[in-house]
Amino acid sequence: MLLNRITLYHIKMELDSPFVTSMGTETNIEHIIIKVDGEGITGWGECVAAANPFYTYETVQTSWHIMSDFLIPGILGKNFTTVDEAISSWRKVRGHNMAKAGLEAAFWDLFAKSKDISLSKILGGIRDKIDVGVSIGIQSSIDELIEKVESFLEEGYKRIKIKIQPGNDIQPIKALRKEFPNILLQVDANSAYTLNDVKIFKAMDEFNLLLIEQPLGYDDIYEHSKLQRELKTPICLDESIRSLDDTRAAIELESCKIINIKPGRVGGFTEAKLIHDYCASKNIPVWHGGMLESGIGRAGNIALASLPNFTLPGDISASKRYYKNDIVEPEFIINKDGTMNVPSEPGIGVEVNLEMLEQETVRKISCSV
Repeated sequence: MLLNRITLYHIKMELDSPFVTSMGTETNIEHIIIKVDGEGITGWGECVAAANPFYTYETVQTSWHIMSDFLIPGILGKNFTTVDEAISSWRKVRGHNMAKAGLEAAFWDLFAKSKDISLSKILGGIRDKIDVGVSIGIQSSIDELIEKVESFLEEGYKRIKIKIQPGNDIQPIKALRKEFPNILLQVDANSAYTLNDVKIFKAMDEFNLLLIEQPLGYDDIYEHSKLQRELKTPICLDESIRSLDDTRAAIELESCKIINIKPGRVGGFTEAKLIHDYCASKNIPVWHGGMLESGIGRAGNIALASLPNFTLPGDISASKRYYKNDIVEPEFIINKDGTMNVPSEPGIGVEVNLEMLEQETVRKISCSV
C-alpha cells in the first residue's frame, strides 16, 4: 500500500469532570490523532502521550516532534505490504513508544480496511463483546466515592478500580468493602509508594482485592518482587512494562501475578500481542488499561481486548464516562450486562466525526507526496 498523506491533529478535549490521581488532577486531555491515507483508504490512530511527562517521559510535544521529524519522513511515499514492514522503518528510533504506537495503530486500521475485515479479527480477537470496568479518580470524601461507585455499578460496570495515594488508601478501601462486599474491586497507586509502605499493602490483603496496580516505582521490576512475596493480593504491573523483555523479567522475578497491557505504553498492537501471547503461555492473566482515549483510541483498545487472554475487565469505559461528546460515531456505550460490543465493521469499526475533530484540534499538520 502506497502512503501518500499523513495528518496529525493535536486535540484538547475537556473531561466531563476532573480526574484525580496521585500524579495530579486532569481537567482536559491532550492527545494526537493520526490520519494515514493510502490508495483511497484512510486509517486512524491515537497517540496517548499527555501534555505533561508525569506518566511517562513522552508528551504531546515530544511525540509531535518524533512523528513529524523522524517517523513520518521514513514512511511517507513508500509502498508497504504489511504492518511489520512499516514498523521496521522506524526501529532505529529508540524509545518513544507512544509516538510509534499511535502511528502503528493508524496502519493497522488502514490495512484492516484494505482487507475488509475488522481490527479485532486482524489482531486475532475471538470475542464479539468484552467485559468492562471503570476507573475512578481520588474523591474529596468517602461519601462522594461511595456515591460514584454506586452510580457506575447501576450502569452495569463489572469491576471498580479506585486510585489511591499515601494517606488516602486503607480508609476508602475499607468503606467500599463495607458498602459493596461482593464487587470486583482493585486499586491503582500509580507508583506513589515505596517498600517502606509494606504494612499498608499487607493491610489490604484482608479486603479481597482483585489486584494492586503499580504500587512502587514507575520503572521498577525488582523491588516489586520483594513486595509481592509479602502479599496474598496479586500485584499488577503497568508503568514498569514497556516491552516483551520487561514482561519476561517481571514474570521470571515473580514481581507480579497480573499484567496491564496498554498498546501506547508498549509501542503498539504488535508488541502488545507478543506480551499477551507470552503471558498466556505462562498462565499470567492480562487486562487492558486505559489512557482516557477518545473514541479512536478506545476502538483500538476494544479490538485488542477481544484477544483470548484478556480475561479480566479492562478500563474501557463508555464514551460518556469522560467526555460530553466523543469524536466518533457511534459513540461507545456499555451494555446492561457490563459488556461492550466489539465493532465488526472494517478497521476500527466507527466513523470519525470530522467536524467534531476539527473543533477539538488546537494545531494540525499534513504531510504528503
